[in-house]
Amino acid sequence: MRVTQSMLSSNMLRNLNTSYSKMSKYQNMLDSGRKITRPSEDPVVAVKGMGYRIDLDKNEQYQRNIREAHTWLDTTDEALDQTGSALKRVKELIVQAANDTNTTDDRQKINSEMQQLKEQLRDIANTKVGENYIFSGTHTNEPLYTDKTGPQNPAITTGGQKAIEINVFDGIPMNINTPGADLFKDIDGFMTHITTLLQSGATGTEIGDALGLETSSGGNKIPGLDAVYESTLTVRADVGARQNRVEMMENRLSLQEINVTKQLSVNEDTDYAKTITEMVTQESIHQASLSVGAKIIQQTLVDFIR
Repeated sequence: MRVTQSMLSSNMLRNLNTSYSKMSKYQNMLDSGRKITRPSEDPVVAVKGMGYRIDLDKNEQYQRNIREAHTWLDTTDEALDQTGSALKRVKELIVQAANDTNTTDDRQKINSEMQQLKEQLRDIANTKVGENYIFSGTHTNEPLYTDKTGPQNPAITTGGQKAIEINVFDGIPMNINTPGADLFKDIDGFMTHITTLLQSGATGTEIGDALGLETSSGGNKIPGLDAVYESTLTVRADVGARQNRVEMMENRLSLQEINVTKQLSVNEDTDYAKTITEMVTQESIHQASLSVGAKIIQQTLVDFIR
């Protein structure tokens, strides 16, 4: 095959264009800090990057869910702590009232404080996070108590004992609420019983019997103070266990975020040291191509006139 001057010139120009394209690619990598600026440059890198970003978006949503879980569980724990403190004060008042040396006036004063504690416990049962009642199960828009009434039937018989779950990781739901209808129903029933005893002029022994695990009210057995206090501790222990698990999931999400971010960086970010080296090398090759090309291109009449 006969090699002509035109063929040599065309090959040289094509090679120079390729060299310019490579230098442009390295320049874009250095300017943008990314290995690619368009998916077509490397579809594998682009697809992997999309996957990593989806993982990071999920992680961000799970972290928002974790923060919501912290809010609910911390509020629940604080409310149960207040419940325990109120019941301790109730015990002190019962011990005081069980002394038969108390006059009717003395017991009425004790009963006045008992009534306030009863209302305080109902207020705790209606604790809210934002606009949501945390002890009403899935009936988050309904309080357990309305004014002076007892636990509402809808909150007890239907959704009052149901859990509210949110996902804190892939396929891992977490129960963030504590249905409290049964617990506060027992507490309220006990408080009603003890205030009735104080108002009816019961003996010190009858009042003191309310301190046990079980007591009698109108011929029926109901949980005593020790029973409702133990129930409160049991519920609070469950909340504490879930708080610990939420913290562990939070740590797990933090580690996953670090790992995925690192993988995304390795997949897409420019290796500056390597890219600069390749850029300098390509520039040297380009300069050499220009020098050789200048000798290949046929001289024109203008060159001879000079």
